[in-house]
Amino acid sequence: MKKGIVCLLFSGLVVCHTSAQTAVEGNKFLDNWSIGISAGGTTPLTHHSFFGNMRPITGIELDKQLTPVFGFGLEAVGSFNTSRSRTAFDRSNVSLLGLVNLNNLFGTYTGVPRPFEIEAVAGIGWLHYYMNRGAGSDQNSMSTKLGLNFNFNLGDSRAWTLALKPALVYDMNAMGSEAVRFHSGRAVWEISVGLKYHFGCSNGKHHFTKVRPYDQQEVDILNTKINELHAQAGKNAEALQEAARKVTELEAALDKCRNQEPKIVKDTIDNTKKTLESVITFRQSRTTVDNSQLPNVERIATYLKNHKEASVLIKGYASPEGSVEVNERIARQRAEAVKKMLVSRYGIAGERIVAKGQGVGKMFEEPDWNRVSICTINAGMESRRR
Repeated sequence: MKKGIVCLLFSGLVVCHTSAQTAVEGNKFLDNWSIGISAGGTTPLTHHSFFGNMRPITGIELDKQLTPVFGFGLEAVGSFNTSRSRTAFDRSNVSLLGLVNLNNLFGTYTGVPRPFEIEAVAGIGWLHYYMNRGAGSDQNSMSTKLGLNFNFNLGDSRAWTLALKPALVYDMNAMGSEAVRFHSGRAVWEISVGLKYHFGCSNGKHHFTKVRPYDQQEVDILNTKINELHAQAGKNAEALQEAARKVTELEAALDKCRNQEPKIVKDTIDNTKKTLESVITFRQSRTTVDNSQLPNVERIATYLKNHKEASVLIKGYASPEGSVEVNERIARQRAEAVKKMLVSRYGIAGERIVAKGQGVGKMFEEPDWNRVSICTINAGMESRRR
């Protein structure tokens, strides 16, 4: 039976390697450490009264969980003295323990410790006997511990564990006086209750958490996005290179412009010929210039005085009333009347004035508006020189 228990624990160590293939977070060296205390009783396995020979024990342990299945721990347990001794303990046992979580071994780790779990414990240690006065010096022996921990994981965070811890502890070589072997006469029960605190991990929890798995479709989508980003980055790099090239060209052109001699641009202004017109109106059948029209005549005279090379063309018009011969005569006389006033009143030379009758005027739809003489200035050589 004892060998079967050892084989079971050993197989748990082997299987834990397979279980460790589950991807988890919080598996750094400083993750998943815990510290605990315990108290209970110990009594011989055989040849003694179970309760009559029970003595109190207390212990402290430091554990490290390597995977959701496998861990190890260092434990120190002392049995309180019930006889006369130099110390408060009959014996102490310091053990290095292997821990196997049977729930996670035979089941699947869900990412959070279950509210109740069973843990197998096996280990070896140093067993020290504190001898009574007069019985000689203290004795040392090799110990083996086999047991189960019934763990109740408390709270949503699973930071605390309350455990019922039955175990068998063997004195393997009878304080060095016998060969190393399992012997029920040198074994004791240890039944204790422990409280353990689990320190926080790098994943922000007090335990392992499962890595979120990605299916192949998600992986393909992510790879596609990564490739698109790489392609976009390549295009952006090409655009940046092209922009840098253009900047270099523009800087070179700017430097060239700065180093060039300034050019003086001469603009040639060609004044076009300008024309000045003035309209003198007449009453019906009249050929004399009214005083109200003198400003229009003087406007022409002033221009001719100021521009000696200029000349003027005067065209006289009549309204359609009357015969053609009469209208032609009136139109000619109106042009001559304006010329005469320019010569006699304003002193303009007659050779600079041309007066022509044009007959009936058709410039305007209103007949009365066609009783006019229109003076048009010819700027001549003076204007072209300007």
